[in-house]
Amino acid sequence: MSNNPILHRLSQLVSLLLGARIFVLALFTFTLYVSTFFLFNQEESLRKFVFDYKVHGIILCAMLSIAAGGIINRFYDKEKDEVEKPFRSRLQSFLKEKYFLYSYIILNIFSLGISAMLSWRILIFFLIYQFIIWFYSHKLSKMLIINNLTFVSLTLYPFFGLLVYYKHFSYKLFLMAAFLFLIMLTIDLIKDVLTRNVDRVFGYNTIANFFEKKVSYIVIGFVIFANVLVSILLLFFIPKTNYMLGYFSLSILFFVMMSFPILTYQKSKLFWVINFFRIWVFVGVIFMLINGIFERF
Repeated sequence: MSNNPILHRLSQLVSLLLGARIFVLALFTFTLYVSTFFLFNQEESLRKFVFDYKVHGIILCAMLSIAAGGIINRFYDKEKDEVEKPFRSRLQSFLKEKYFLYSYIILNIFSLGISAMLSWRILIFFLIYQFIIWFYSHKLSKMLIINNLTFVSLTLYPFFGLLVYYKHFSYKLFLMAAFLFLIMLTIDLIKDVLTRNVDRVFGYNTIANFFEKKVSYIVIGFVIFANVLVSILLLFFIPKTNYMLGYFSLSILFFVMMSFPILTYQKSKLFWVINFFRIWVFVGVIFMLINGIFERF
């Protein structure tokens, strides 16, 4: 590798992109744009939305902050990732630690610089966001229950910012936020079950390794049941002609099906369950996009 400078530089670029979680960023950006235009933005036309520099600025700042967060989280979780994700850790080893740290600082500075040009409120919003991301990686990620709640809250933080920007509040949006919060919490709790032994070795206190094994399955089952109730409530707030009605109706069936491996303590199937949940989140974004296109155009 060292004899070929092009391959070496390419490996370093791949290392940095993996550290910044580029694939997650791409999906997150797509989700933010879809939810912003078709859910939060109820008045602006597509033309006004395209030329609304503040919206694009907020989303860009969010992406830069999340990329920086991925890098600093990798910095704190390096030893754990070497055991849990050896292939990715090997790829990331092509880039020296100092360059990851430089990238983290630069991404945060760019994010704060852009937010400062937009408004002082947006600057404070992202200052808080970046601090909590760092504090989560530094301390909160090892604290029982707080780690799960903080991680999911950080995931939804940019959506909350855009919701406040458009000042569009309703019971339907509150329930949809609860739906997404619970589904992301389910994913995080299942991940903890899958990484139970590694988390224990490196001092991460999770429900899966702090309590008996059955307790974590019961908690996951309870969260899924809560999301079934939220999905049922959403059916009363969504018009019959809305495509999202179909999504939340199918979600009830989906949650019931996914609860069987949980309630029967089938750990061997959890890998598939967690990936099905991730796919279902993406399916929801596609439903939102299709529904928005038919409603707005």
